[in-house]
Amino acid sequence: MSVEDRERHIVDGAITFFSEHGFDAQMRELATAIGVTHTLVYHYFPTKQALIDRVYIEVFVGRWKPEWEDLLNAKSLSAEEKLIQFYVDYARTVLAREFVRILIFSGLTDRSITDRFFKMLGDKLFPRIIRETRRHRGCKSRSKTTVREHELLMGLHGGIFYGGLRRFVYGQAMHDDSPAMDDETIITDRVRSYLQASLELEPRASEDT
Repeated sequence: MSVEDRERHIVDGAITFFSEHGFDAQMRELATAIGVTHTLVYHYFPTKQALIDRVYIEVFVGRWKPEWEDLLNAKSLSAEEKLIQFYVDYARTVLAREFVRILIFSGLTDRSITDRFFKMLGDKLFPRIIRETRRHRGCKSRSKTTVREHELLMGLHGGIFYGGLRRFVYGQAMHDDSPAMDDETIITDRVRSYLQASLELEPRASEDT
């Protein structure tokens, strides 16, 4: 193998290994599982954390699409249209076995991946969705997100992710005809329920300024 191909082999193997076994295993076990020596793994990644950092870039950062930000910023679409289009593509892109399981395993250990991932969502995604939700409510406020707004959004976002959790962690489906995780009808139902519920939020005194 070339240097690039061998590194690619190690990274791909680590993604599969961590998604199956979590982060508590030793590097020697990982090396055995992917068919290389642990010395070779350390040649490319001098610490276990360096390899975990690379997995984060590949599995999480690498899946983020800048065009999602452009979609949510578009002025020509309604909030409902934006959220449906975004979450259909988001589910199609991120709800893969390695993404879901690595995120869960990280949350159960040192959270080095989950903390970074949720910070990315907090920087790039959640403020845009809150802005569009307020737009749907006819609210022009730029004030800090309220607890109720945040929890309502977590219900929408978490509900989308829960499809992957059911499949890749619990190994369950809700019923025999369970739809695909990126099913547009199901996601449309979730988005419309979320936006309808947002209309029940009482505006704060500063929200009409």
